Formats: sequence, structure tokens, C-alpha cells
Amino acid sequence: MKTIYQMAQAAMDLEIARYLELLKNTNGLISISKSDLESSETSSLFAGGIGSDIPKNCTDVAQFLIAENNRKSAISFDVETAVCMGVYSSIRPHAKALYLEAKQETNNFANFEPETIKSKSYLLPVFQSTLKVSKSQLQKKVGSVSDVLISGPASIRLANLLTNTLKPNDFQEENVLQRMEVTLEGIVRDLVGRVLFEEVVAHALKKEDVKFLREDEYSSISGVVYDFRADFVLPNPENPIAFIEVRKSSSRHASLYAKDKMFSAINWKGKHKNLIGVIVVEGEWTQTTLRTMASIFDYVVPLSKATELAKILRSAQDGDESVLKWLIQFDIIPSPKFSDKGLIKR
Repeated sequence: MKTIYQMAQAAMDLEIARYLELLKNTNGLISISKSDLESSETSSLFAGGIGSDIPKNCTDVAQFLIAENNRKSAISFDVETAVCMGVYSSIRPHAKALYLEAKQETNNFANFEPETIKSKSYLLPVFQSTLKVSKSQLQKKVGSVSDVLISGPASIRLANLLTNTLKPNDFQEENVLQRMEVTLEGIVRDLVGRVLFEEVVAHALKKEDVKFLREDEYSSISGVVYDFRADFVLPNPENPIAFIEVRKSSSRHASLYAKDKMFSAINWKGKHKNLIGVIVVEGEWTQTTLRTMASIFDYVVPLSKATELAKILRSAQDGDESVLKWLIQFDIIPSPKFSDKGLIKR
């Protein structure tokens, strides 16, 4: 059986693909018709994005959601909430299935065999929740364990801990599943922070057959001042056509993030004269900050425009030079008039 994390990853990939399809069909959520919201999965995703609950007795869900969207048109679509709702819907039943399997394998949590714990490591979140401890606390008690691998000695220690610690109320289904919610929330937060926004961009690029490398697939892009990595380089760091940075920000941190990203853009675009700089933004960026970044980056676009961005970058990949907005002339060379006479002597 899959681990909860593996299940969550698969569910997030599916929800991201669903979100991108919705963007494509609705011109970036601008023109939404009832046919776009026919499936229950897509309507649930859209409801999450606009922050609306579908009434249980609703006879025309699509029409209700379109009316709700019009009613709250000043509120931006929240892709994080939209996607995460579908992920939770997928992994909560999986968490219950893990609980039921653990219950069966341990004879209603009465008999903990080390070999079972070792061979079915994916049940670890259930055992952790019955013990009411965090992952770090559990590892202090039994050693390094994960839902991918539990060693023989660790499985013996965990079996003994479960046998000698559990009380009847600790393994009641409702209590265990409630405690497992903390694990589920942590997994989803981790996936959002690491993959959600970048995966939306990656899916869009793949659909347009744009060649790219992710940050963990290459060493660095050379720059005038320093060599560093962007979230995406197209097609490779040796002959880059474009780079993409993906960043969520709050209004409080917008200026700080902008300065950091703009310096990176100047650093890379100054080295590679025809390099296209892209920043995909999500969150509460200030308009002043976005306008400032647009004077350095060739494209400053919201995540909802990922599909349209991919088409522009596909055009650049095919040789269209008209999509490049800014040329940055930036060289650092030694001054011919420099003399060591002005140096401070030790």
C-alpha cells in the first residue's frame, strides 16, 4: 500500500492537472460557463478557490458557483485552497484505510509483532497517532523510523513501546483519525511549500513541450557576479533561453523578495544578453513592487497565467526573439586608473 505522502503527492498532481485544465477551458478563469463545472471534482475545486460551500440541497451546482463567483468577483481565486481541498478528500479515506489495516494486523491493537511493523512500515502514522507523540518524540524513543523503512531493532523497540504504553482509548478510531489530521496537514503544507506552485508551472510547460530543468536538476546559471540556480532554466544552463522564478509573498515581505529576485535577474541577464527573465507571483504582492519588478523581468505574471506564459516561452524556444523585452548591459571590469597606493596598510 502507498504511504500517506505518496498518496498526497499523487492527489496533488491530479488536482494540479485539473486546475490547469480549468484555466485552459475558461481563459484563465475569465470566461466560466456551466459546462466547465460539470464534474463534481472540478466544481469542488472551483468552490474551494472562490471560498464557497456548495449547499447540500443544491440542484444546479454549476449555476450556483458562477453566481457566487460573480458575487465575490473582487476576491482573487485561491489556488492553494482549491487544490488542497481535493488532496484532503483523497488522503482522508486513505488514512482510514491505514487505520483499519493496522487494526486487523494487530488483532484490534492487542498484539504487536515486530515483523509486521517492519514489513508494513507504511502503517507508522497510525502507530504514532495511537501513541500520541510527534515524529521526533517517537524517534527519540525507538530510533530512526519512517513510513518507508523501519529497521529490525527499531521495530522491536516500537512493538514493545506499543505493547507497554497503549490504553483502550488511545486506539479508538475517532481519536486516532483525529490525531492523524495533524500528520495530514503537515504533509499537505510541505507539498504546498515545495511543489504546488512550481508544479503548476511545470505542467503548463510540459503541455507546450517546452524544454526545461528544475532547480534540483542542474548546478547553476552563470552570472556576472555569482552563479546560482533559478526554479527553472530553459532549456539548460549552458545555453539558457529563459529562467523562471516562482514566488509566493505577503505584502509585508514583498519588497524584500523583489530586491532579491531583481538582483538575480540582473545578474543572469547581464551575463546572457538575450536571456528572458520571468517571475510567476502568487500571494499579496503590492502593485508598486510588481511594477518595479516589471522594469527588470521580461514577464511578471500571476500563477493563473501559467498556460499563456508557456505558449510565449514555446515561441522563444522556436526562435522568436520578439518576446524578449529587456536587454541589460552589465559588465564588471577593473578600472585602468586603479592603484594600490590608496590601500589601507596593515
